Amino acid sequence: MRARVSWMNEVDDAILEYLRELETEAGHRISLPPTAVWYNLVKGLEVLDRSQNTISRRMNVLGRASLLEKTDENRGYYRITDKGIAYLEGNLDVSDLELEER
Repeated sequence: MRARVSWMNEVDDAILEYLRELETEAGHRISLPPTAVWYNLVKGLEVLDRSQNTISRRMNVLGRASLLEKTDENRGYYRITDKGIAYLEGNLDVSDLELEER
């Protein structure tokens, strides 16, 4: 079972699961900007009904929690981290999900 904290919601899980699924068989993690994640989750796969701004905000929050990492500061590309994968696999304690102050 996954740890959950009050700041997390179903959008966070969808984002993390989608980025995890994009990992190649060789273990390369794909980086995407929030716009591409929104397009695929909302328009392509229809697993969420959220705005582009919501996806962008949630990806920023997941970055602050170190579940995602920014791979391109100028363009805002993100990819899932080892911690994000550990969360999806249920291998994190709630205390590991504290947000970093920015």
